[in-house]
Amino acid sequence: MRDLVSILDGNTFLVSDRRGDIEPSYDFPTGLFSFDTRFLSTWVLTLDGERLHALSVDDSESYRTTFFLAPGEPTHYLDAKASVIRSRAIVGSFEEELTVLNHLGAEVECTLRIEVGADFADLFEIKNARQKRGRTTITVGENELRLAYRREEFHREMVLRTTAPARIDETGMTFRIRIARNGRWSTRLHVSSVVFGARSQDIRATLPYGGSRSADAIRAEQQELIDRAPKLGCDCEPLAGAYRRSLNDLAALRYESIALGVRLIAAGLPWFMTLFGRDSIITSLQVLPFLPELVPPTILMLAGLQGHRVDDFRDEEPGKILHELRYGETAGFEEQPHSPYYGSADSTPLFIILLDEYELWTGDSALVRKLESQVRAALKWIDTYGDLLGTGYLWYQTRNPETGLQNQCWKDSWDAISYADGQLPGFPRATCELQGYAYDAKIRAARLARKFWNDPEFADTLEREAADLKQRFDRDFWIPEREHYALALDADGRQVDALTSNIGHLLWSGIVDESRAGKVVEHLLGPRLFSGGGLRTLAADEGRYNPIGYHVGTVWPFDNSIIAWGLWRYGFRDEAGLICETMLAASRYFGGRLPEAFAGYARDLTNYPVEYPTACSPQAWSTGTPLLLLRVMLGLEPQGEHLIIDPAVPSGMGRVELLDIPGRWGTVDALGRSRDPEERPGGG
Repeated sequence: MRDLVSILDGNTFLVSDRRGDIEPSYDFPTGLFSFDTRFLSTWVLTLDGERLHALSVDDSESYRTTFFLAPGEPTHYLDAKASVIRSRAIVGSFEEELTVLNHLGAEVECTLRIEVGADFADLFEIKNARQKRGRTTITVGENELRLAYRREEFHREMVLRTTAPARIDETGMTFRIRIARNGRWSTRLHVSSVVFGARSQDIRATLPYGGSRSADAIRAEQQELIDRAPKLGCDCEPLAGAYRRSLNDLAALRYESIALGVRLIAAGLPWFMTLFGRDSIITSLQVLPFLPELVPPTILMLAGLQGHRVDDFRDEEPGKILHELRYGETAGFEEQPHSPYYGSADSTPLFIILLDEYELWTGDSALVRKLESQVRAALKWIDTYGDLLGTGYLWYQTRNPETGLQNQCWKDSWDAISYADGQLPGFPRATCELQGYAYDAKIRAARLARKFWNDPEFADTLEREAADLKQRFDRDFWIPEREHYALALDADGRQVDALTSNIGHLLWSGIVDESRAGKVVEHLLGPRLFSGGGLRTLAADEGRYNPIGYHVGTVWPFDNSIIAWGLWRYGFRDEAGLICETMLAASRYFGGRLPEAFAGYARDLTNYPVEYPTACSPQAWSTGTPLLLLRVMLGLEPQGEHLIIDPAVPSGMGRVELLDIPGRWGTVDALGRSRDPEERPGGG
């Protein structure tokens, strides 16, 4: 995506090339999108019939970009008679100001044209192009071009208006302009994307942030959120830069849900600009110590859409937490099951974990009491529908073999779960981290039952079940000859023996027996998994290893942050610090913004992280990664009424200070130093 430029405000976003142009694409989602529909698929600017080339691009702000352009093909000598500035912003709608500058000492006449097209493609259609089943109409008006798409009750429109006189046809606008010597000409283009509801009005119109807003209002709103976060003082520029960028991106990724009208964090640009169960929960866990007020809307939305029936098409089951919620045409006409879709086995235990962690940080017992029935339903799902084979483990297998996800763990691509020799197991599958999440969910739910629901018997039962699960897990998943936990069990109870980063999530959950922890850490930091630039998803000597394979060898920043958290929890402070240092070092090569994933090449092959070609950026749980790494380095852990501070700052990082941490303790300051352990501050 380095050759592409994106801007966003909530889940409305635009992706163009470095000239600012958009051309029809079914390989990567270029265009103007909102709520899973592409409203602009063509947006090409020419001057006197010539395409422009980029001199420079200012994309320092998330919601607006300025392109500085010149006509013709660049050579070693540029003597442009004119230049063009395109200043654009997402401000609810899309606005672009075009300015043409005359660099001659005489008046000039020229023709500026913007080619316009809207295919109204659903985001799911970008990868799988198909014939549209609705009808598009085009209306030319005075200084206005309107494209409308209808398919039964599904109705979307793109309306383009200009402030300067233009000759308008069905494919764009032409401006015949005269510019005085050394003068300039400009016009403002306004593109409205209209998402019609049942009453033939934009369904976003009644939402607080649904209409057009000024750039100043967006900037002020984002800055207000950033100002509420703790203040970081440190001597490490990669950490400082990543922290600033994370806060900016979190502010930009917030969008309003049509369903409940609450503010949520979209999972990632461009493919995942919506609510995801797993991604949204993990992002919430990452941001909790910094911006806890962002978390309740996600918890409440997931609780409100909790499964209540058996629906094979949507993989829905009573008590199950959703995987993904979409608003586009294919979901509306049930060509895809995402309205919502429940195909993840981990979002349900993670939901319980998040609610408990949220209460630990905030003391918000009212929310815990309010959601008692939803937590009980989630626990029941783990023990019933989630335990497909009745073995006491959490399994998955889609009910919908046509359009459902095969893999329903976080590594959900088709080839992500394999034996060491590269063969794929059958279904159902029980991946190891799912058992860790289930264990942690029961331990945490026991605390909630005992403290807030006045049900000590239920708490005792949950703790017994968790202890039994931990014992059985160690027996059934540990591979003695390889000295690590299996990636999964197959349907016959055989161990799927590939070495993967999943075992690091086990440390975070606490399911690893203390006697095994050292060996787990050896594997995690050994050369098979640790590239020198981060932990790979799959060890380098396994059958399906590919350093640029989506889940089979790449490095995922969020994955590394969870593993660092687990290392810290088991007392491996130096190892946790190493992961933190490695990820922050990588962030420098991405402008402080960690992408969804990057290549898993060994450090002796490259001195910098190699980009994964279609990685989402910004992506929510990568955006949250620097925050969780900072929590790990400072050793921040809530325990009852106290906040434990036990730093694990890597040597050489110097001063790390976090001021005004919000929480149930009022506000707290945390201080970390690269010191000997006995000199480090601790306690509450």
